[in-house]
Amino acid sequence: MKTFKTIDEKVFGYKVSKEALGLSRRFGYASYVVERYLRLLGMEETEELLKVNEKPMPESYRCNDFLIACNEVEKRLKEKKFLVSKIPFLPHGYEVTFSPYSLGATHEYMMGYYYIQDPGSMLVAYLLDPRKYTTIVDMAAAPGGKATQILQLTEDSSRLIAVEYKRKRIKALRSNLQRMGFSNYLILRHDARKLKIKGADMILLDSPSSGEGIIRKDPGRKARYTRDDLKKIHTIQYELLNKAFDLVEKGGEVLYAACSTAVEEGEYVIHKVLERRKDVEVLRTPSPIGDKAFVEYNGVEFNAEVSKCIRLWPHRHWTEGFFICRMRRI
Repeated sequence: MKTFKTIDEKVFGYKVSKEALGLSRRFGYASYVVERYLRLLGMEETEELLKVNEKPMPESYRCNDFLIACNEVEKRLKEKKFLVSKIPFLPHGYEVTFSPYSLGATHEYMMGYYYIQDPGSMLVAYLLDPRKYTTIVDMAAAPGGKATQILQLTEDSSRLIAVEYKRKRIKALRSNLQRMGFSNYLILRHDARKLKIKGADMILLDSPSSGEGIIRKDPGRKARYTRDDLKKIHTIQYELLNKAFDLVEKGGEVLYAACSTAVEEGEYVIHKVLERRKDVEVLRTPSPIGDKAFVEYNGVEFNAEVSKCIRLWPHRHWTEGFFICRMRRI
């Protein structure tokens, strides 16, 4: 078994420059986060990212065509004076540029006709490309955005096992699955790292993360976590992804996603799994938006297969920051 102590030190232990300190004070970030941006993007683009993160995300929703036609939802919301426009790269995605009142307080929302969801989050389930009549495990399912999307895309025909460890979050998960009209699911309250199930054809791991990708929605993420916190998050992500490959059938697919701009939560997690397992291959997944993932960081060269994964950036793609990687057990 390979050890990664020296590489961990390079990935997590970089020094913070004066430039990063200045920008972190100016924009309110943990300095190591800004230093990472500088090393990945350079000064000019880092400033652009930091400025974009100061602007709130527009609201968006995914219409639920399992219950109602999308154009009918759009029509109803416009009659209520919402300003709504189609998101071109998302089949069921709409942006709301003006709301006369809360998007979650309409009759249509209560009826399950749409789910309030960000564009990057929607894209994850499309890239999973869930197949009908298969067994799919959502390893971190609450509050249910991607779980409901999986069932929507498979017309409630897939057998969905929705796993959530925190009891308080299960209430929202169950509520959303019921509200949107789905029935072909099983909710498990369990630590996904300890799952013992068989027969999974596909697994979605939208992993717990630092949430650096949703700073526009939650500015507190700028400085919420220390480097030691990030190491702990990274370890959990690696353990969850490793478990996913223990659970999925040979030939089955795993999609890993993290709502983060951190290499530590994306490329480095995939690199470790690829270096420690010989039964995993990365699939090149066509995406309507996104950049190639990084194959080198701070003197560390990642497994070349990592280049097939993709990254979403708030300042480039006008989504949350996301890392997405689709893989297969061989």
